[in-house]
Formats: sequence, C-alpha cells, structure tokens
Amino acid sequence: MVAKYTEGPPRFVPGYNSMLSMAAILLAERAHEDARILVLGAGGGLELKAFAQAQPSWTFDGVDPSAPMLDLAGQTLGPLASRAHLHRGYIDDAPEGPFDGATCLLTLHFVDVEERLRIASEIRRRLKPGAPFVAAHFSIVGGADERPLWLSRYSAFLAASGVEPDKAVAAQDAVGKRLSILTPEQDEVILREAGFSDTTLFYTGFTFRGWVAYA
Repeated sequence: MVAKYTEGPPRFVPGYNSMLSMAAILLAERAHEDARILVLGAGGGLELKAFAQAQPSWTFDGVDPSAPMLDLAGQTLGPLASRAHLHRGYIDDAPEGPFDGATCLLTLHFVDVEERLRIASEIRRRLKPGAPFVAAHFSIVGGADERPLWLSRYSAFLAASGVEPDKAVAAQDAVGKRLSILTPEQDEVILREAGFSDTTLFYTGFTFRGWVAYA
C-alpha cells in the first residue's frame, strides 16, 4: 500500500494536482521567499514535492505518524529532500515554529470533531500572525439523507478513474463507515473556533473541499 500510495491521490481525488497548485499559490500570497512551512500529514511527500517545486527557497517541516510513509516522502522528494525536515508523530510532535504557513491535506477526516478542533488550534498556535493555513478533506453538503448519494457519486468517480467496480463500492462503504465527515458549515465552525479568520472555500471536488484561513 505504501509503495503504491503516490499513485492514489491524483486518481482518487478530483482535481488533486490542481488543488496542490492552488494551495501553493494561496500560501505564497503571504509567505515570503524563504518561508518555513508546516505540512501535517506529509507521508508520501506529494504535497511537499509540489510546494518545493513551486517555491525553490521554501523549507518544510513534514509530520506524519507512519515511518514507512515518511520514508516514501523522502524518496518522492528526491534531490529536494534536503529542504524538508521529516518528523514522525502527530501535531504535538511538530516543531513550535513559528511558521509562515501550514497545510493539512486529506488528513482531518480521519479524526473526530473534538480532535479536529484540537489539531487546528495547535496548528494555529504554531503560525505567525496572519499566516495562511490550507486544509482539504472529505466534506459533504446536506444532511444525512444526502450523504449516501454523494458517496455513491464518489464511488462512480473511482470507477471512472479505473478502479475495479467492486473495489470502488468497497471504498464507498469504508469511507462512509470509518471517516469522520462533516458538512462544510461544520468544518468552517471548527476553523473559527480554532482561532482562524477570513476562512474562504477555494476548492470543491465532489465529496472533497478545501479552505484557506489565516492565523
């Protein structure tokens, strides 16, 4: 699974590569040329590589609980690896900063509301005043009645991306049962309660959404 991880997000998340490009642009609006960026959930290294290529003077602290995924991040970065310090663990294991920007992509849907608020608050605490924070994850509009429809659409997207139909259905079932998926309104409340301001939706891809907010 680790070996094939880098093949996954570009196929399974609508507009994934464009989302990374937009995230880099949003960070760069306020982060200076030699910025230090915190990347939470950095395993695999796809966002680290995208940001490093977009901004040749930035340095990064990447945090992930999986040692094999951090090893993969180093491989993905290749010659860019010298600009990234990789830390095994969770938000509490991240350096104190202060950072010029931060991201948490495709990660927060793995934790419940209370932990999500705590993580967002800890990220906020590590940022310089006014620094941007970019987050993207599963976030589905409407109430419980609409969720099955959106998850079936996600399954159909996987099948259209080349996933075997039975595996696409299994993925739909796993997402619905195992992930903590909020509505966009609930996600935005968490960012406000964590101390962020000027929260703006910048990305929507079927069952995924992304925001930029400021410390």
